[in-house]
Amino acid sequence: MRRAVAEAGSQDKDRNFVTALARGLDILRCFGPSDEYLGNAELAKRTNIPRPTVSRMTATLTQLGYLRYVPQLEKYRLGPGVLDLGYRYLASEGVRDLARPFMQELADATDCMVAIGAPDGAQVTYIQVCQGNGPLVLRLNVGSRVPMGTSALGRAFLAALPAAEREPYYEMIRAHHPDDWAAIEKGLQRAYEEYDEYGFCTSDGEWNRDVSGVAVPLILDGGAQVVPFNCGGSSLRLSRRTLIENLGPRLKEVVGQVGQMVQGRAS
Repeated sequence: MRRAVAEAGSQDKDRNFVTALARGLDILRCFGPSDEYLGNAELAKRTNIPRPTVSRMTATLTQLGYLRYVPQLEKYRLGPGVLDLGYRYLASEGVRDLARPFMQELADATDCMVAIGAPDGAQVTYIQVCQGNGPLVLRLNVGSRVPMGTSALGRAFLAALPAAEREPYYEMIRAHHPDDWAAIEKGLQRAYEEYDEYGFCTSDGEWNRDVSGVAVPLILDGGAQVVPFNCGGSSLRLSRRTLIENLGPRLKEVVGQVGQMVQGRAS
C-alpha cells in the first residue's frame, strides 16, 4: 500500500513538472559574471540538453527578451527580461512597503501622484501608487504602464543605467516606435543632461500632453539595482519650473530617505 501511494505521488509530481520550463531556466542559470556570453554548444555541454533543443530554447528566450543574441560573437547574453524580473522582485520584496509612508506624505503635500515603477520591456509598470486629494491628480493605478522612452519614470531608470546596459531597452523602444525613435532619442539625451545637472529627469507633456512629472532613480547595490520613483500630475498645474524647483528636489529627498532605510534594513 505504501509503495503504491509513493508511486502515485511520484506520478503526480511528474505530471506537474514542466520539463521544457525547467530546461529553459537551466539555460538562464548558466550565465554569470564570468560567463557573460555563451553559445548553443557551450550551453548544451553545461546543461546536458541536446543541442537542437538548446537552439530552439535560446531562440524562444531571445524572442521573449530573456536572452540577447550577439551576431558578432554568435553567442547569447542575458537580456533585459531577466533584469526586469530582478527589479520587480526587489521592489516587491521591501522597497514598496518601506517607501509607502514617505510617498503618501509627498502625494498629500503636493496633490500629485507618487509612484514606483518596474521596467517592462519598452514600458514601465506601476508597482506602487499613492494619490493626492486634488481635483487634477493623475489617476493611474498599480499595473498601469507608461512608455519607457518618453515618461519621466522610464527616463530616470535609463539615466541610472550604465550606457552599455541601455542598448537592449533602446532596441525594444525602436521596435515599438520605429517612426518616433529619432525624437525619443533626442528626448532621452536631454533627460540624461537633466539627470547629470539635477539628479532627476522630467517629462513635460511628452508621453501624454496632459501629464507632466519628474522622476528619481533609487540606486542600490552599487548600481546593480535601479528602482525609479516619480511624482506627477496634470500639466495644467505643473509647469517646468515647478518640476525643477519644487517637485524634483522634494522627490529626491523622499528617495534618499527610502534608500537609507533599505540600506539599514540590509545591514
